[in-house]
Amino acid sequence: MSVTVGVVRFPGTNCDLDTFDALADIGTRTELLRSDAASLGNADAVIIPGGFAYGDYLRTGAIARCSPVMSAVKAFAAAGGPVVGICNGFQVLTEAGLLPGALRRNAGLSFVCSPQRVVMASVKHVLGHGLSPMEELSIPINHFEGNYVCDAATLRRLHASGQVVMRYVDNPNGSTDDIAGVRNESGNVVGLMPHPERATSELLGSADGCRLLGALTHAAAGFRRSGGRCRTPGIGIR
Repeated sequence: MSVTVGVVRFPGTNCDLDTFDALADIGTRTELLRSDAASLGNADAVIIPGGFAYGDYLRTGAIARCSPVMSAVKAFAAAGGPVVGICNGFQVLTEAGLLPGALRRNAGLSFVCSPQRVVMASVKHVLGHGLSPMEELSIPINHFEGNYVCDAATLRRLHASGQVVMRYVDNPNGSTDDIAGVRNESGNVVGLMPHPERATSELLGSADGCRLLGALTHAAAGFRRSGGRCRTPGIGIR
């Protein structure tokens, strides 16, 4: 089944074309979604890519969450639509209240840009198809504010409901519990700091990002088959 993944572009976004190319490499159609758009068009899944939305002024992602397109993203997510935020996109999703926790400056106040080994903590989400729990992937990171934080009660809930998506093998930024990505309770919204669109070829050091993007395409196909109303957790995910 042919599906379309919408890629949101805010002023300052700089990883949208990388994401377009990565999706094209696995045969997935893409559609650019402007920040002032009132709808998501024909999208069967949405990616909020990395970059520096609105220059990362104030809290990272705080301005982007107020953009008109985010109202459409929230409605799409509420209907069970697959939504993924990568790096800055992850920050936007936490600011928008679609994911728990927050991202702050890295420990040591240093920018980090390097390949990272991550372990899949859960596969019951829109990036989990074809992967196994505890499977290790190599995905690069590129951020200054990737330090995931949450209070103790939220961390307990994340553990109890299996909402931690992936953890760093060697924590590069001080993130709580080595967390590199989390999901919402239903599993249709995922945020991660590593950049799968930059791990699409062994020539680049890893093709593991294709597996995550392929899983999203699988989830998008399930969402389309359902008529766009996957409200039950897990439907269209595995």
